[in-house]
Amino acid sequence: MLWTLLKAQPEIALFASLAIGFFIGSFKLGPIQLGGVCGTLIVALILGQSGARISPDLKNIAFALFIFALGFTGGPQFFANVGRGWRYGILSLVEVVVVVALVLLSVRLLRLDPGTAAGLLAGGATESAVIGTASEAIGRLGLPAAEIARLQANIVTAYSVSYLFGLVTIVLFSSQFAPLILRVNLRDEAERVWRKLGGDGALSEGQTLAAPPLAGRELKVTAGAGQSIGDLEKRFGNNISVQRVLRDRSVIKAQPSVILKANDRVMVGGRREAIVEALPAIGEEVFGGGVSDVYVEKVDVMLTARALHGLTLAQARARAAPGEGRGVFVAAVTRLDSTIPALPGTQLHRGDVLTLVGNKEDVARGASKLGYIIRATQKTDFVYLGLGVIAGIAIGRFSARVGGIDITLGTGGGCLLAGLLFGWIRSRYPLIGSLPSAAAQILKDFGLCTFIAAVGLSAGADALRLIREFGVALPLAGIVITLGPALASLFIGRMLLKLEVPMLLGAIAGQQCSTPAISALVGVTGNATPVIGYTITYAISNVLLPLLGPLVVGLASKLG
Repeated sequence: MLWTLLKAQPEIALFASLAIGFFIGSFKLGPIQLGGVCGTLIVALILGQSGARISPDLKNIAFALFIFALGFTGGPQFFANVGRGWRYGILSLVEVVVVVALVLLSVRLLRLDPGTAAGLLAGGATESAVIGTASEAIGRLGLPAAEIARLQANIVTAYSVSYLFGLVTIVLFSSQFAPLILRVNLRDEAERVWRKLGGDGALSEGQTLAAPPLAGRELKVTAGAGQSIGDLEKRFGNNISVQRVLRDRSVIKAQPSVILKANDRVMVGGRREAIVEALPAIGEEVFGGGVSDVYVEKVDVMLTARALHGLTLAQARARAAPGEGRGVFVAAVTRLDSTIPALPGTQLHRGDVLTLVGNKEDVARGASKLGYIIRATQKTDFVYLGLGVIAGIAIGRFSARVGGIDITLGTGGGCLLAGLLFGWIRSRYPLIGSLPSAAAQILKDFGLCTFIAAVGLSAGADALRLIREFGVALPLAGIVITLGPALASLFIGRMLLKLEVPMLLGAIAGQQCSTPAISALVGVTGNATPVIGYTITYAISNVLLPLLGPLVVGLASKLG
């Protein structure tokens, strides 16, 4: 009865796959969590035994929206990191070269068909988007419809098997085995790097600081009498700012030229450690309005200033004219939806979102020098979105013949490149192309999982056949394809590129596009230093790996 209902109304099978799949994917076993995509695929493979099928048009539309949104959100970071983040970018190239070589070796040894080879690539590299680009490539091989359906089914089956083992492998390797190989205590290394960047203590994921990194104090001037506000702020590296002066019940505007007098009451804001250091040089603390009077404005700013790319926060503040940077503090740095430490030694990249705090006038001045303020909005520019997807479909129609192999980007590859371009344009001209982060996340999550559910339902009948045919070979191949690039990057990153261990391991998690791996790393290190390396390789690999789908299909069709 249930099977008949699902076949008659496949939309029920679709949403059941999403609901049950995300429920299964939410459970964690130690650091391992399947996630909604893999959970949806497993449920769809089971429900696919009913014969429920989703329209190919819906599947293609869902994937186009997902891949465009993926490129759109990553565009500013991708272009920022391709040139100047070259040390980490090399690791993404290592991932591409090694994973393709291992997949092709598996094709020769196991005599794999193009679909199974592409599924191994997607699962071993833990990159779900490869399923879509490879499925499109198989559809263009000119084979009978039944054979195309079989090969496309093999993609998702090989992916589901190899992904499970690849996920466990990269999580355990990056957080447990790699530190043993390097003979380092990962937590101690992360704390050392944290302090090197200017932090004054470790911060674990999910924890909050006992005291905020930015603070405000009201002081009665004693030792600071006779000093100008500008000299006092400069003495402490402009990491403090006098925001208000109360003298004889009159409020004086806190200009750098103002000379402090004994018994003035001043409100001082800035980095907590700098304020603690400055207290004896200014006066005695008194109870007053507190931090809320100092930080009345808080805005998110997209960093577009080319001159600041690659500089640390400390260097950016040092280069700013005294009047430009005064009273403006960076409370947080967000890169690709990940929060990285806002420490003096943290490097800035174009496309970062900086959370600025201070009084309204100071923040507005600082934002104008850094980039543009991200206005809170719930509206999506559907004109821009529609034109972007159309451009992606047009780009995907171009093809090239390389070494006797026809390679066409297809809708997936075309929309990915269009998303990168349109996202970059949006970062340069913020008045057009609004796509709020929540809306973009919905497009990515719903688009990908709808596509995954559709292909899983279609592949359900062939899944058991492929597993019986190859047995343990698929899981073992998945482990090797995951482990090979990770080991190569560990050696190259440490011995040749001299990367710090926490950032290196974060970069290895990023080159695999593995969110569970970076979550496990942050838990082991006790602070967010691995995220710095993760965001760079994640931005680059998220673009390069999906583009490998057509390449592997073409090569496997020649070799297999």
